[in-house]
Amino acid sequence: MQGVTRAPAARTAVVWDALRAVLAERAAAGGRERLDIVDAGGGTGGFAVPLAELGHAVTVVDPSPDSLFALERRAAESGVEVRALQGDAADLGELLPRDGADLVLCHSVLEYVEDPASALKAVRGVLREGGVVSVLAANPVASAIHRALAGHFDEARAVLDTGRWGEKDPTPRRFTAEELGELLRGAGLRVGEIHGVRVFADLVPSRLVDGEPGAVEALIALEQAAATHPVLRDIATQLHVLASRT
Repeated sequence: MQGVTRAPAARTAVVWDALRAVLAERAAAGGRERLDIVDAGGGTGGFAVPLAELGHAVTVVDPSPDSLFALERRAAESGVEVRALQGDAADLGELLPRDGADLVLCHSVLEYVEDPASALKAVRGVLREGGVVSVLAANPVASAIHRALAGHFDEARAVLDTGRWGEKDPTPRRFTAEELGELLRGAGLRVGEIHGVRVFADLVPSRLVDGEPGAVEALIALEQAAATHPVLRDIATQLHVLASRT
């Protein structure tokens, strides 16, 4: 699949596996190979450009003009078109037609927006019936593990209690799988698959992977196996949830 392999493989393989399945399902359901995709907070196009390379119509909505400029340059270098609009996730209803998207990406967005519930309601408004939102969000349990492994035990306890490890924490909020599910259902969306992303990729020292024949492929296979494991999923750095508009 052209474009997809350009992403950092071990860190994004689980997400791309899920997106490939969604794209195939939506294409079959609508009888169209070219789908309408919105990437809310899509930044410089890490997902948007590969999706455009697959032939889909992709719109990125992001508040940063610098990121959108980098996106346009990246798309041009790849020989594809990606529509770039400046705005926040909560502004989707003002920027895009209602009921027009087959898939909306909402990756690493809910942690930073002013009102996650409002952002998801805006996402629902631009989805077609049967359309899918892909949500990727930081997990507090993983953050606690990482802080503890770094020797910051008080911070590890704090993130379990509040979702943040301190005033210098760059991430305003994190979500458990249950919290993401509640937010999505509150927006009128039906929660589907939940995957753990980067269960091991952020824990394994790079020296054990870089330059070792077959190590990346083996790590990807491990990530794919862990993504739905009933215990390992919930300690992943990020949680990936698919939800649909019915």
